[in-house]
Amino acid sequence: MTGNVGHIIREAGPDMASEEQSRKDTVLNASISHPDIANEGVVGFGPLKSLLRTISDICTDREHATIKNVAARLLSRVTSLDRLFATPPGNVAEQRRRNRVIDELKGIEGQLRLFCGGLELQRLTDNVQCNGDLFTLLEDLQDAIFLYQMAQQTGIVDRGFKSMDPAEAGTLNDFRCARQAEYRHGNRNRCLKGTRGTILDEIELWACDFHKAPPYWLNGLAGTGKSTIAQTIAERLFAEGRLGASFFCSRDFEDRSNLRFIFPTLAVQLARTYTEFRSIFVTLVRSDPEVAHESLYGQMNRLIVQPLIESAISTVIVIDTLDECKDDEPASAILSVLGQFMDQIPNVKFFVTGRPEPRIRNGFRLPLLAKVTDVFVLHDVELGRVNSDIRLFYKHNCSEIKHRRHGLDDWPTEEQLDLLCGRAAGLFIYAMATVRFIDLKNMNPRKQLDRLIRSQESGSEGKTKLGAGATLDSLYTTILREAFGDDDPENDPKVRSVLGAVILAANPLSPSAVAAILGLDVADVFPLLSSTHSLLILQENVDHPVQPFHKSFSDFIVDPARCADPRFCVHPPDQHTELLVGCLELMNHKLERNMCKLPDGVINTEVKDLKWRAEQHIDKAFGYACRSWHKHLNDTRPTQILKITPVLNKSWRKSFCAG
Repeated sequence: MTGNVGHIIREAGPDMASEEQSRKDTVLNASISHPDIANEGVVGFGPLKSLLRTISDICTDREHATIKNVAARLLSRVTSLDRLFATPPGNVAEQRRRNRVIDELKGIEGQLRLFCGGLELQRLTDNVQCNGDLFTLLEDLQDAIFLYQMAQQTGIVDRGFKSMDPAEAGTLNDFRCARQAEYRHGNRNRCLKGTRGTILDEIELWACDFHKAPPYWLNGLAGTGKSTIAQTIAERLFAEGRLGASFFCSRDFEDRSNLRFIFPTLAVQLARTYTEFRSIFVTLVRSDPEVAHESLYGQMNRLIVQPLIESAISTVIVIDTLDECKDDEPASAILSVLGQFMDQIPNVKFFVTGRPEPRIRNGFRLPLLAKVTDVFVLHDVELGRVNSDIRLFYKHNCSEIKHRRHGLDDWPTEEQLDLLCGRAAGLFIYAMATVRFIDLKNMNPRKQLDRLIRSQESGSEGKTKLGAGATLDSLYTTILREAFGDDDPENDPKVRSVLGAVILAANPLSPSAVAAILGLDVADVFPLLSSTHSLLILQENVDHPVQPFHKSFSDFIVDPARCADPRFCVHPPDQHTELLVGCLELMNHKLERNMCKLPDGVINTEVKDLKWRAEQHIDKAFGYACRSWHKHLNDTRPTQILKITPVLNKSWRKSFCAG
């Protein structure tokens, strides 16, 4: 699952378990040998010295790798906190935060001592229940420390923003980049407590060890949990003050799927994080305002590499789902450029996630990256280990549902959990989609689960790119059939049009915007989307953008080999034509001179309330039509021109009359 990029394409053989253990031992031994956590050197000076001794005692038990590894990493963090707490706090608020976390940590320490009292740790390694309880307590310690560090780091960043020179802040705010690409934006989940421990430990160890390879590729098929892991890693790195910047790519957003936004966006975040970087960056942008429009090589060199060299910063940069960016090169253009500069910035690490698509694989196989990249193949992880995490995910979410609903005391059964885990086949996204379906508003969770389990399609063994058994494809088909099963056949084109608009829009559209562009009534569009709520991120507000809950659903619904029911399968060229016609119709109807009622004789930059005027006079659907019609034109086949001609004729007649 990990190794040189030249060996990442291989079959999972019988030695996979031993390889897994070997890799865990490597992580463990490296953690234990770290100078801050070597048992011989543990000395507490602050209020946590007793906790340090307790964790140190646990670290002496070398029989249980997972417990020892977690304890060793905790020892490092508690040592750092103990040193910090031995110094006076900066203000009253900080003292309160310290007191809260110290009380919480000491409370957990008391439970640890009671748990371990009278028992030799060596004996615990032979007791599964004891190990599980001990592991839970250690994770409680991790969570308490993480929340404190997160609050501490957020305060540092906020104070940095407030103290920033207004002119420098203005330069950063005006610079062209993807503002919503940072890890703090969006609705991504983080790893559930108790899951993904091995891979998270390995990535954290890689991130803090600058003797290890600078690039790290988390390679995984759709639905294996790459973005959830990336979000968790980004949060942990931020809490520890080691995250420089992050870019979460997304095909659902125009800027976040554009390669040319990646380096400028990372540069702005680095400038906000590091004062030394900021001064260099601001000077560059003021001297050359067009630097963001350079080639990828020029962007990387001038915006990232040179400022990093001059500022001598050590940091980690996260780039998630690189495969979601549009890229026509046979080998990833971003990775190709990255490889050319890696040796110039050895103290900067890049954590990259992406599906093993040809251009991503080819990018990491380039000579400059192949020998220096750590790789973890997520879909090669032992299925039993993944299913254990998925079972924990199901139990946690079903417990949450039971807490909010009534009459579910004996639900779900162990047999039902076994069946769900088996059908997931190692795909976390299957589990997530299942939970969303079970927990639909105004539906009985018990009946929803029974309906899903009884579904013949859900249990079938269809052909899929994601694996055999009860596949993701069959789950998506089941949910769509439950939503629209025996509806009027005349409704099918409307279903395809609405779902297609959500899937293929250049930027997320709201239900009201979808209705306006397609010429439908929002009273019809919103209930239709609500029927597929478990597959979409949908708010109650009809003006709030709607998105697919996962990109695997987008892949499924446009692929006739996977979406075998013709009622739901979207044909992209036809859908783009329909969206293009809708955009042009809106523009014909609404375009007029001086729509925002600007004063005569002034340019846009002189109008202080221009943004407010635009929001008042240009609705979201019309704004989308003006910005994105040409994108749909690019994806429309020439054979569709007859469908476009009437609306173009209407536009020409309007122009001639206006002239």
